[in-house]
Amino acid sequence: MHFSTLVALSCLLSLGATAQTIAGQYDCLPAGGFTLCQNLWGELAGVGSQQSTLMSSTEQTVQWATNYTWANGPNNVKSYANVESIASKGVQLQNIASAPTSWAWNYTTQSAGIRADVSYDIWFGTASSGSPATSASSYEIMIWLSGLGGITPVGSQITTGTVVANHTWNLWKGPNANWEVLSFVSAAGDLNSFDVDLKDFFTYLISEQGVAPTQYVQSIQAGTEAFVGTANLVTTSYSVSIVPT
Repeated sequence: MHFSTLVALSCLLSLGATAQTIAGQYDCLPAGGFTLCQNLWGELAGVGSQQSTLMSSTEQTVQWATNYTWANGPNNVKSYANVESIASKGVQLQNIASAPTSWAWNYTTQSAGIRADVSYDIWFGTASSGSPATSASSYEIMIWLSGLGGITPVGSQITTGTVVANHTWNLWKGPNANWEVLSFVSAAGDLNSFDVDLKDFFTYLISEQGVAPTQYVQSIQAGTEAFVGTANLVTTSYSVSIVPT
């Protein structure tokens, strides 16, 4: 066996030794400065399965993948496999100097007729801490980098061609339980390499949508909502942080 082959084999074995996969409905894994969670909250609305794999992580970045097959209930979300930043929370919007984020992702496989989005899910509340999608939530801010199969966010579209963070969005708004949902949907197709300052979105929400600057960021998640179809979604690099004033 040639030396180069041995090196390649060693690298593959090393990756295999460090990669960790979760498959349960609410399984989570520590991932450096993040937590990787399955969150198959709507799995009973269809049939299928999903698993998520942590490939590498540090305090600043994470690399992960999720693959799924879902059928039935084409208008129902089955899951939101995601990574959540551990440190990027607990700061009022008015006290954020910047919130840089970078996300490089792609579908390595996807079936015809897939219905899914790739999105940030950011939660605001009046208290400095609180779990997403609970009574602690005041706002759910989604940033859709991709939306396939004709799916649409909660509520109705209220703007067209709104420019925020040097990208163009269609903004949707509507209620969900006790919180308000505001969803920025890319108007230019998939954004596979996304590098922005989330503060631009926060500033827009305060100045144009009446969000109080005293709201706290309670969680920043990044992942995919799957409705139906088969896909393997790979995040080759993701990072996010909050720099307070």
